[in-house]
Amino acid sequence: MNSEEFRKRGKEMVDYIADYLDTIEDRRVTPAIEPGYLKHLVPLEAPQHPEDWDIIMKDVENKIMPGVTHWQHPRFHAYFPSGNSYPSILGDMLSDGIGCIGFSWAASPACTELETIVLDWLGKMVGLPEDFLSFSENSKGGGVIQGSASECVLVSLLAARAHTIHQLKKQHPFVEEGVLLSKMMAYCSKEAHSCVEKAAMMAFVKLRILEPDENQSLRGSTLQQVMEEDRASGLVPFYVETTLGTTSCCSFDNLAEIGPVCEEFGVWLHVDGAYGGNSFICPELRGPMKGIEYASSFNFNPNKFMLTNFDCSLMWVKDRFRLTQALVVDPLYLQHSYSEKSIDYRHWGIPLSRRFRALKLWFVIRSFGVEGLQNYIREHCRLARKFETLVRKERRFELASPVNLGLVCFRLRGSDQLNQKLLSSINASGKLHMVPASLNDKYVIRFCVCRQTATDEDIEYAWNVITDFATDIQDEIEKIQIEETIENEEELEKKEEKNLEITDDVLQMLEEKSKKSLRYKRSFFVRMVSDPKIYNPKIVRSLPSTSKRRHTTSETTEEENLSVNSPTIDHDNLAKMLQQTNLKEFFSKVEAKYKFINKTTSDLSDRLLASAFLNNVRREEELIQ
Repeated sequence: MNSEEFRKRGKEMVDYIADYLDTIEDRRVTPAIEPGYLKHLVPLEAPQHPEDWDIIMKDVENKIMPGVTHWQHPRFHAYFPSGNSYPSILGDMLSDGIGCIGFSWAASPACTELETIVLDWLGKMVGLPEDFLSFSENSKGGGVIQGSASECVLVSLLAARAHTIHQLKKQHPFVEEGVLLSKMMAYCSKEAHSCVEKAAMMAFVKLRILEPDENQSLRGSTLQQVMEEDRASGLVPFYVETTLGTTSCCSFDNLAEIGPVCEEFGVWLHVDGAYGGNSFICPELRGPMKGIEYASSFNFNPNKFMLTNFDCSLMWVKDRFRLTQALVVDPLYLQHSYSEKSIDYRHWGIPLSRRFRALKLWFVIRSFGVEGLQNYIREHCRLARKFETLVRKERRFELASPVNLGLVCFRLRGSDQLNQKLLSSINASGKLHMVPASLNDKYVIRFCVCRQTATDEDIEYAWNVITDFATDIQDEIEKIQIEETIENEEELEKKEEKNLEITDDVLQMLEEKSKKSLRYKRSFFVRMVSDPKIYNPKIVRSLPSTSKRRHTTSETTEEENLSVNSPTIDHDNLAKMLQQTNLKEFFSKVEAKYKFINKTTSDLSDRLLASAFLNNVRREEELIQ
């Protein structure tokens, strides 16, 4: 492609981008495809020969766009805004056209110097103390453009680690750095971005994740308590990460409380304002910045909430020398004669190569002006409050957290499963796109105002979609519950009928068993009082075959034996008493048993019967039971 064709195709591309953004609402906000869709549309081998540009652009529309999630769509309310504007796009085009790699002042002086100036502009716009600005008198601070907030967190953590190890080596010169590293502890809130945990993993340092308060804000007292505990345990607190505008609900850590604690312990305090930090260009929104003077570093992302396209994350440090001492690598081929008089941004971050990102930021600020950017942020906040009002008016819904800036966290009153069903149904329809979060162990839905030109109509449309789906789901649940109730009632009736049949069978079985048991008891009792062997085998010494039996109460054969006649049964009296008597209850008293025997037997010695009966009460009870 030569310059002439580039002019032609460049104009066509600008038209394509403008048409795309003008008609984006006609597209589905999220793609209706499955993973792996593109490999069936695009060859798996690169073309050997050049292809026509028109064919390439046709494939963009027919193959690429069907798989794109349209972040600039008026129905896109997920995550945070993906900053974009025509001045930013044009600034990026120019940066790409220049194509310089500004790793040092000598590599491209304008690239370095514009970045320094623009970062001072923005530092003043958000109200940073002069210690963070490059051109303030006697300042050791300054700003730099990083690729993302994740880079800012990692770089600040590495700087804090290097500084702490350097200080510990002075105190313990003969201790290995690995040992010192194992004692170092970093801290953040549970609501901090996941990049903090990843940074700790990459830096090989311990990270303690702390519980925020009921408003998802990390408090100074919580931090102080755990840092004192860790210090008492021999650990070395060295780094604290706070967030001004958390990802889950845009909550703000209490910087005014945390700052003095960090100063007391001498730790590096980093403040991540990736989304919320942009809002500080509005003076009335700077309340959460109270305590920023205690910070060692601070960052926010214009590519989220300041109309600048990705990537563009801004970071300021109070002492740039502490930052660069952790990252300086200075081979001969990168050195130049102006190193002492200029800034080389290759020492301020992880990559060596750096694009001319200050150009698009410069275009945006100049095109909109501070006032225009302030109006844009205030309008997003107003639209979020409008959505909040709609949630409050609908009793089926509830707010899950205080509403800050352009984010509203809400939920349908009910279970987590109900809210998950609501969100998944809405997203599957392609009418809206939102994402969830977990707050106080509850599943909530995040609604963020994202589009640059969002309107009241966009908010009302979104709310109508949400309430319609909520109604459909609740109607469906109610229908299912009614059907289940009917089914349960039918099953219950069947179970009751079956239980009645079972009950009748059981009662009949119990009655038969009771009759058999009674017959057995009666039969046993008759045999017991009729046969001395059953009644009390121990008193039977011998049983001659004669009609007269010899009974003894002595273990010796020489003692005098008492001759008695065999006992007889008064059957009529016995039967009558058996019908009137509960045997188990009746036999509970020895005296009653004795009287009963007297009434049902005759010709048996009172002395012998009493002695035998009293000696074997327990045996009788066991046998009867």
